[in-house]
Formats: sequence, C-alpha cells, structure tokens
Amino acid sequence: MKSTQRIKAGIVGAGGISEFHVKGLKRLPFVDIIGVADVNEDRARNLAERFKLSGHFSSLARLLEAGLDVVHVLTPPDTHAENAIEAIKGGCHVLVEKPLATSVEDCDRIAAAAKEAGKSVCVGHSLLRDPFIVKALQIVESGAIGGVIGVDHFRSQFYTPYAGGPLPYQYREGGFPFRDLGVHSLYLLEAFLGKIEEALLQLGPPSRDGCPTYKDWRVFVRCERGMGQIYLSWNVFPLQDVLVVHGTRGVMRVDIMGMSVTARRKGRLPGAAERIANTANEGRRMMTQVTGNVCKVLRKKLLRYHGLQTIIAEFYEALREGRSPPVTIEQARPVIDWTERIARQADQAKQTYVSRFATRGAARTLLTGATGFIGKHLLKRLLAERDRVRILVRHDPGDDLSHDNRVEVFLGDLGNAEDVDRAVEGTTEIFHLGATVEGWAEEFQCATIAGTQNIVESALRHGVPKLIYMSSLSVIHAAAAHKGRQIAEDWPLEPYPESRGLYSQTKLAAEQIVAGAVRERKLPAVILRPGEVVGPDRPFLSGAVAIETGKRLVILGNGRFTLPLIWVEDLVDAILAAANSDLFDGTVLHLVDPAQLSQDEIAKYYLAAIGKRKRVVHAPLSLLYTAAFGANTVFRLLGRNAPLTPYRLRSAIGRREFDCTAAMESLGWSPRVGVRAALETMVKREAS
Repeated sequence: MKSTQRIKAGIVGAGGISEFHVKGLKRLPFVDIIGVADVNEDRARNLAERFKLSGHFSSLARLLEAGLDVVHVLTPPDTHAENAIEAIKGGCHVLVEKPLATSVEDCDRIAAAAKEAGKSVCVGHSLLRDPFIVKALQIVESGAIGGVIGVDHFRSQFYTPYAGGPLPYQYREGGFPFRDLGVHSLYLLEAFLGKIEEALLQLGPPSRDGCPTYKDWRVFVRCERGMGQIYLSWNVFPLQDVLVVHGTRGVMRVDIMGMSVTARRKGRLPGAAERIANTANEGRRMMTQVTGNVCKVLRKKLLRYHGLQTIIAEFYEALREGRSPPVTIEQARPVIDWTERIARQADQAKQTYVSRFATRGAARTLLTGATGFIGKHLLKRLLAERDRVRILVRHDPGDDLSHDNRVEVFLGDLGNAEDVDRAVEGTTEIFHLGATVEGWAEEFQCATIAGTQNIVESALRHGVPKLIYMSSLSVIHAAAAHKGRQIAEDWPLEPYPESRGLYSQTKLAAEQIVAGAVRERKLPAVILRPGEVVGPDRPFLSGAVAIETGKRLVILGNGRFTLPLIWVEDLVDAILAAANSDLFDGTVLHLVDPAQLSQDEIAKYYLAAIGKRKRVVHAPLSLLYTAAFGANTVFRLLGRNAPLTPYRLRSAIGRREFDCTAAMESLGWSPRVGVRAALETMVKREAS
C-alpha cells in the first residue's frame, strides 16, 4: 500500500469496544471510516450517528460493497474467524479483536486466507502497547529487578447485568470470561516469562447471579523462564487490573487502572531499614505518577484503551510502509491454543453443572421465587399439599431441595423466555413470586418486568388455567392516603412510579402486564398485593419504622404511624386459598393484618426480641422532609436519582388504613396467626 494513499476502513461489530476503535481511527489523518456493520442495525446506526460516520449496514457483506481497504472485526469471539476470512476474501486487510479465534484451526484458516490473498492480519493484543506495561517491560529489560522468575496478574471485572431477552454470549458460555480477559493475561505472561508450557485451571463456585457462570478463576501457568498465576474475579470491588512481576533483585507492581508502575528493590540496607525505605519510596513514586498521569488524562495525552489505539496506529503505519503488523497471527496462535485449552474446561464444567437440573417435569405446579423469603414458606406448604412442585431458580438451591425427589429444579433466568417456557410447559398452576428487590436497574428489568412478561406469554401459550401473581402494595398511590379513608382494591395506582424507586416502578409495570393480559387476552390470573411481610426468619425493623445507629433506634416521625404488615404464614394461607378459588378473572386482593401496629409498637417488639437496650429517638418529619429535599436537589444537580425524595418519604410514611374485606369475603381468609400474636410469641421464645 502506498504511503501517500488514503486508507478506507470499516468496522463490523458495534459493541462496547467499537467506540475506541473509531476514536483510534479518527486520530489518523490518512484514514477514512466508511461505515459500521452489525446484525443489530439499530446499534450500527447509533454508533454511526454518534461519531458522524458515513454509513451503517446490517451485514459485513453490505459493508464490503462500500469499498474498503481494512476491516476491524469486533464481533463475538466465535465469529471472528468467519468474519476475518470474509473480509480477507473481500480484498481487505484485517484487525481482529482478541481473541483472534476460538481454535488454532481457525487461526490457521485465517492465516491461509491472508497468505493466499496477500493481506495483512493484526491481532488486538492491546495491553502489549499499554503505556504502563511498556514501561514495565523496559524496566525488566534494563535489569533493574534482576531476572524475572514469576508474574501474577489479578483482574476483576464487571459486566453489564443481564436485562432479559436473548442470552448474550457471556451468559451462554462457561468459558467466555477467559476468552474475554484471560487471553490478555496469557500474552502478558508470555511477554515477561517466555513460551507457555503448562497451565492448570481452578474454578470457584458457580455464580449466584448467573453472569458469568463462575465468579472466580485461578490459572497456574508454567512458562519457559518462570511461573505465573492468573486470578480473574467478578466478585472483587473496586475493580483491579494489577500485574506483579517477581525478580531476583526486586518486585515490580504494575497498576494499570491505578496508572502507576512501582518497584521494591534489593539494596544494601539492613532488612528492616530496607523495607521501610522501599515502602516510602514506592508510596512517593505512586503519588507522583498518579498525579502526573491524571494531568495527562485531562490533557488527553493518556487515553482510555490507550494501548488499543496505539496498536491501531502502528498497524496502519505498517500497512503504509509494507511492514509486518505489530501482533501477527503467528504470535497469537499459541496464546489462542492455551486460551482454548482453559476456556473449554470451563465450557465443559458448565455443561456438567447444568446437566444436574431438570429439563422436563411431571409436576403440575410451578413456583418462581422459591428461594426467597415468601417462596421458601410457600414451597414448604405446597409440598405438604401437592405430590410434586417445580421451581425455576437462577442458582443451585442447596442440597435440601436438590435432593428432594418431590422438587423438580429447573435452572434458568426469568428474563430468558426459553428458560421460562421450559419450566412452564406441562403445568396447570403457576405461583409467580419471582422479582428483584435490590440491585441494578437491569436486574429489576430482567426479573420483574421481562420475567413477568415471559411467564404471561408462556402461560398463554401452554393454556395454563391458573396464574397466581404476587404483586405489592407499593404499586398504589400511597401518597394520596389520608386519615379516615380506607384503601381498598379500587384505590388509584401510583401515577409517579419514577419517583418511587426501582422496586415500585417495576412491580407496577409487572402488575400492569398481568392485568393487561387478563383484560385483552383472557389470561386466567389472580393478583395479590400483600403488605410488608414479616416472619420468624426475617428482621421486621424496616426503614419505614426506624433506623438503627449504634446505641440508638431512630424512629422516623412521631412513632404513631401504622404499617401494613402481614405474617408470612397468614400470607401463605391467602395464596393457597386464592389458588383454590375461582377468582382467575384478574381479581385484585389486598392482604394486610387488620391489627396494624404502630412504629413505636414494632420498635418495642424488636428491642425485646434482640434482647438489647437502645435509646429510642424520634426524628421529626419536618427534619426528614428537609433532608429529603436537600438530597433531591443535590442529586438532581448531579444528574442522578436521589435515594430519598420528599415524595418517596410521603409514600413510605403516613396515615393509611387498608380495607381487606374483599380477601376475607372472597377467600374466606383471615389471619390465622396474626402479626401481634406472632411477635409476642417470638419475644417470649427469645426471653426464655
């Protein structure tokens, strides 16, 4: 390629890393970005509009028709080979994100296609050009820490939570985390220690949130010149990316995210003095480097994904000058070999793990949310009244349930329609309790909204005659309540859910999904709205009652506000009564113990139950509203949602009474245990 020729580039794959490829290309004055392609054309369009690119396409073939010299392959790892080969055959040089491919055979296919077409292929081993890794390699080469005999790489990561829909590849493959991150670790170990000769994988326990399958990975690696260790975690915060290089005359710490490279060296001082001097020197150097590097970031001399953008620039300069790319297929091939040896062990481990769970069942009853507080109590009663019960869970529910031949355990995610459909098929009643109570917005969207939509769709598809849906009193317009007015099922729904927090927002959306399906599609469902559920194995001191701070119990308000409580066993009675009723016409029922307790009474029971003396303090509502107003103002200036607003406070604390006549008359239900009696029993038991 002539050094004076302008180069036409295109990108296939508009995922998160694509913007940094675009930024790297835009820094090259001799490159024109023709467009971006993605199977999700909306995503390609968004990237093109954001960076003012010429075009967006739905396929690589369409992108190639625009006339290109270079293609950046940024698609999922298992599609790298096919896309790279298609681009090469289309007359293009190729830059492929790591990993180059998911087998050495595919590496060889790419190499053969490139050789036949006379095209160059560069692999995105971007950390080799990271400024801190470059500095560390220079220190090693200088001999400042002696001969390198060991390297530890620790990396923690956070993936955007699954929000429902088709499962992304990082959720499907047990080995994806190593293909995504472990490949970086392997080529770094190779750079410091030479050829990799052996690797041993150890996996932590399966993840409880579903992504990735395993939260912790350790890989012990023997290389040509020493030993290495890789530790990947999705369970360690704040996020870390640290390389520790062990030498015969010093130890070097490379903190990629912390933007520093420091070393402790062997000197001539006595042991204790040397340790003190090394610590002081390391601290000083770290502060100096971090301060200087922050200034570089502000001046845009140090970039996010700096190594990637450097490798892009080097690749394009190599193309203009007719040189080999900065990272060749031959250099990447052994790294891919070891990456796949390790990742495929994790793939197999996941398959073995998943095979322990049911894929078909004989039980006619399905329970979601079976491992939650209410779900555990309901499952116990269901097993006493039904022969068998299916449960859909995101993780192993434990030996008690896994080994109970009355329980059919289906492993899956409520947000995944395929998992839900597999669990629903063949059932005649569904108790849908599954929902998210805390976490990221995507998690609420996944379990509560997408999960409920999936349950509804599957119930309709399979003609399930009974759906018992567990809603919440948080869906009503609580702020409109006032003294003397009882809240029944016809009370208006929350008009400002965005002001109530994620739980209220998503529970309201989910209830509306069920109610809409009843109204428009004849879904046979009953909707239950319980009050705040308390029980023997759940703390009953909620934020609406009081906040425990050291030796004080701070009650919010004057202590006379009552809370809509229900004892868990009384709630289970109501759920089963609803299942045995003929109310599957969208009937909504409120479930609250008529004997409502005040904040002061609940606090008294709580202190008696825990057996501790604390000073009870009442925080005036005027003070709370002032604090809520201030917090809301500050967070709005920051462009974020405040954890406490005046509206949320008014919705949580106030005078309100609930009318549960409908449940009592239609179900013949009344509290069998009662909150007051249950709490008194708990206190007596604790006292004895």
